[in-house]
Amino acid sequence: MEAQKEITVFLAEFDFQIKQVLKVYSIIEEKKVVFDKEPVASEMVESTGYWLHNLYSAFEDLFKLTAGFWENNVKINGDFHINLLKRMLVHIEQLRPALISEESYRFLNELRGFRHVFRHAYSFGMDDERVSFLLHRVLEKKELLLQDMKKFRKTIAEI
Repeated sequence: MEAQKEITVFLAEFDFQIKQVLKVYSIIEEKKVVFDKEPVASEMVESTGYWLHNLYSAFEDLFKLTAGFWENNVKINGDFHINLLKRMLVHIEQLRPALISEESYRFLNELRGFRHVFRHAYSFGMDDERVSFLLHRVLEKKELLLQDMKKFRKTIAEI
């Protein structure tokens, strides 16, 4: 009974974090409407980059929640971000299913790389074409990612 209660709490926190992801997606969808109009001001490019950065951060918070609950530890070291993402790809026998598919992993790794560049772009600004490409790609991959999350949640809810 106690284990079921803990899983119920985990699923509530999981659902809350998915809502945060969806809020960021909503803002990104608004940015796309403006971004698709020519020309795009540098402030719009930077703002869009910021929200792309936030999207990965929202997913990473979901990954930390998942790893923290199921594996009961998240080691923070120099390789933390990539190791956490890789862990979400892994099915851990008798513990939890994989949270993301191979295709989602590849895309999220690309978005993770962008977030790293964004955090260190203060000296040279953002590349308009790269932000535009990633903006469209984020929206193209949205359903894939959400399907992975739904599949994971359904499996956990059946435990």
